[in-house]
Amino acid sequence: MKNIIVNADDFGRHELINRAVERAFSSGCLRSATLMAGGVAFDDAIELAKRLKGLGVGIHFTLANGNPILPPKEIPSLVTAAGTFHGDYIKFLKRYLSGKISLAEVRSELAAQLERIQRAGLTLTHFDSHQHLHHVPGISGIAFDLAAAAGIRAVRVANAKLFDGELDSLGKFVGRLGLGSLAKLTAHKAHKKSFATPDHFAGIVAGEAVNETFLVNLIEHMQSGTTEVMLHPGTDNQTLQDFCQWSHDFEAELAAVTSPRVLALLAEKNISAINFANLR
Repeated sequence: MKNIIVNADDFGRHELINRAVERAFSSGCLRSATLMAGGVAFDDAIELAKRLKGLGVGIHFTLANGNPILPPKEIPSLVTAAGTFHGDYIKFLKRYLSGKISLAEVRSELAAQLERIQRAGLTLTHFDSHQHLHHVPGISGIAFDLAAAAGIRAVRVANAKLFDGELDSLGKFVGRLGLGSLAKLTAHKAHKKSFATPDHFAGIVAGEAVNETFLVNLIEHMQSGTTEVMLHPGTDNQTLQDFCQWSHDFEAELAAVTSPRVLALLAEKNISAINFANLR
């Protein structure tokens, strides 16, 4: 048996991302999304999630490149002078490895993110994190503890293949190699704690977009079990690139998961599109 979980990260970050999730669910093979509790389009995402029956929603724990839920004065080690999280995972990790991040503040902030989504009335299917920080030792233990207490029993393991996507810099090579090693530790911890995980991960983790060619090749060579594909779809590249400060091809990913060629190939190969709630 072969299943695919197509998951949209950053749900709630911007209304144009929410619209892409809606279109990818209604006209494509997307059945899963992870919600940013601090996103500016959070309320819109909640309304959409309740309306789209069959869309599994997880929590996208966020500690970098976003907005906190708690007041900045309660989590000073996590935020800049402007009250936002530090710009990306590299800045976060530099602070973390130099002892400048309070794990007590991490726990408080992630708990507040989880509580905000729970108060909105969603039953969460799984957890992952923005820029994969739930794989970091110390952070991962907190995320697992909070998820277990909330009844969440599934997690992403971003064990991406080293040569998926372009490998045109030493930084990308080291980044993927490091993430792969941490992902293996996360998988071991998940299974020890009885969390379900997909069998395989196929998102491109270095910023490139998943396009139709990538998905067709993946489907043609898909292994048995469940494969998660990580996406960041959107409906307007220029607006979202400016807003996110990220030169990502959001539109290409939306086009890929709504591609008639992709949908026909999934049907031909008898591959089911599911979400994390279907994992055992």
